[in-house]
Amino acid sequence: MDFLNAVILGLVQGLTEFLPISSSAHLLIVGRLLGTGDDPGAAFTAITQLGTETAVVIYFWRDISRIVSQWFLSIIGRIPRTDPDAKLGWFIILGSVPIVVLGLIFQDAIESTLRSLWIVAGTLIVFGILLGVADYIGAKKRRLDQLTVPHATVFGFAQALALIPGVSRSGGTITAGLFMGYERAAAARYSFLLAIPAVFGSGLYQVFKSVKETCTVATATCTPEVFGPLETLVATVIAFVVGLVVIAFFMSYISKRSFLPFVVYRIALGLVLVVLLSTGAMQA
Repeated sequence: MDFLNAVILGLVQGLTEFLPISSSAHLLIVGRLLGTGDDPGAAFTAITQLGTETAVVIYFWRDISRIVSQWFLSIIGRIPRTDPDAKLGWFIILGSVPIVVLGLIFQDAIESTLRSLWIVAGTLIVFGILLGVADYIGAKKRRLDQLTVPHATVFGFAQALALIPGVSRSGGTITAGLFMGYERAAAARYSFLLAIPAVFGSGLYQVFKSVKETCTVATATCTPEVFGPLETLVATVIAFVVGLVVIAFFMSYISKRSFLPFVVYRIALGLVLVVLLSTGAMQA
């Protein structure tokens, strides 16, 4: 059953990571419904995100290689630091700072208190409404080559909000981008690129932490994760394959359509979750 549950959760991760509906919220909810203990665990969530983030690297490989090479050339003085791709590299570094700092400061709360389903329900609804408002009133004229230091900072703090399950990493940054007047595709593309350092850093840290805890669990000095290494690995591979398909669909979809279906879905899921929690059908 643990193996089957891991497969299901891998599918959920791959299907929801790139859509603005919060993969961490879905892992919490589906994990609770499957009976995988309290929830799949922060480590399982972070490690399976390595799979979907690898899909980002492959999908945006040309963009990433160009940004990295131009950024490096600007460092050694071969090209001006005002080069658009070199600047984008610096902006990604700048935008990654908030989530690293806040993640370290609030690590205990992120792995415990903030995983309450009441919080998830609230953030699904509130940030769903914000996404709808931003998509409706946003100018949608700015491109990524018009990114500025203040805007990169705002993007960074918006991404950091995704430390709270239910906000959505892509949803938070896309919402901020729309409020600042960026095109839908530009906001989504930057959201995915910005997530790469944070997700890989968090996932690799959780891998190290899980290995360390596994070595000491026999002495009862830590609490083991719900899933073992094999189940987590399988879920991560599944998340990668499914995520690669979803990201291609999402980038094509938002170039022509609004975020309204995702807004409706978030609000509906949040309200259903409130009803289930209020009636005792689910425990927070």
